[in-house]
Amino acid sequence: MTNSALLHSFSMPAKAESDFINIVRAEGSSLWDDTGKRYIDGLASLWYCQVGHGRPELLDAMRAQMEQLVSFHTFDPFTNGPAGEVADLIASKSPHPDGRVFLGCSGSEAVDSALKIARLVQQRRHGGTVAEPADRQIIVRRTRGYHGTNFGGTTAQGLHLNREGYGDLVPHFVEIPGDDIEAAASVFAEHGERIAALITEPIQGAGGVHPPVEGYLEGLRRLCDQNGSLLIFDEVICGFGRTGSWFGSQTFGVTPDMMTFAKGVSSGYQPLSGVIVSREISDELESPEFLLRHGYTYSGHPMSAAAGIANINVIENEGLVDRANRIGERITAAASAMQADGLITGFRGAGALWALTVDGDAAELKSRLIEDGLVLRGVDDWLAICPPLVISDADLDEMLDIIQARLQNG
Repeated sequence: MTNSALLHSFSMPAKAESDFINIVRAEGSSLWDDTGKRYIDGLASLWYCQVGHGRPELLDAMRAQMEQLVSFHTFDPFTNGPAGEVADLIASKSPHPDGRVFLGCSGSEAVDSALKIARLVQQRRHGGTVAEPADRQIIVRRTRGYHGTNFGGTTAQGLHLNREGYGDLVPHFVEIPGDDIEAAASVFAEHGERIAALITEPIQGAGGVHPPVEGYLEGLRRLCDQNGSLLIFDEVICGFGRTGSWFGSQTFGVTPDMMTFAKGVSSGYQPLSGVIVSREISDELESPEFLLRHGYTYSGHPMSAAAGIANINVIENEGLVDRANRIGERITAAASAMQADGLITGFRGAGALWALTVDGDAAELKSRLIEDGLVLRGVDDWLAICPPLVISDADLDEMLDIIQARLQNG
């Protein structure tokens, strides 16, 4: 049999199942396939495994929750303790400790929820009805942005290849160049009274690990304030210690109106995501007559919430937010040496989220590195480095040595 029934994400459906690497075990920052080969996980699985693989604290928390309540929904009139606790904990770490938290399972769900809430708030503020919606629906997206693969997030992407082939997407989206605040100002000058929100990652992750140029996020905040628009930060990759603060918004000192999160909130031990909304937006939603007609079957899933609580406690108790900066210092030192030796053309990032730029095909380089026992992500001319925050100095140095050796040897 050449193919299983499984359709893999971002893969060619014609590829035989036997050609995929079958990962069967993981511990800390190490992975093993079904042949016994070990790999260093240099991408924290897919940008998310902050606390490393196989943590007994998370497994114990999930097991304890399973013995009490595996699942039940949180649609009115029901709730559960872990859902409320994880929401409070997430809010307390964010720039909106007095805000509210909507829970889902994936980053894509979080993004679509944030886009819907943004338009909902603007419709309420500007008198929109079902029959006659207010003309406040435009969402501004950035080139290179990645915001998941549901219909809203696909439309919000600034990666055009990921939008191709799906026909008409969601209307009322306008794109601005990745780093040009003057171009953004021009869009607001033309469409300001119709812009519901602007969505951006603090550091653009899957689009190439691009930190913001100086003053850029502050400029977007100012444009949104001047035009009555909402600023949404997609913190799916940047959140939960990855950038050296709990959230990227704190790293760069700019507070959005809403923040999406996923990935690092549970380190992938259970699907968990959500949207943090400011107190101002919370006040809007808490109007006595208002019913929020939005939610998912697994919103507030108690097993996911239990994993999130345990994960956040590990991040805090082990000082992993600060550890991200020490990882970044070590990567910066090695990358500087590689650039001085002509092995790479540059590097960029913050905390424990980095990209090396190379003179050649980074996707091919990624494949060679997998052969060498290192899992990274390579696209176009950039190679992403995003290890678990618990990675040891020894594994981190081994990872950087593998990269250097492969660049030297071709």
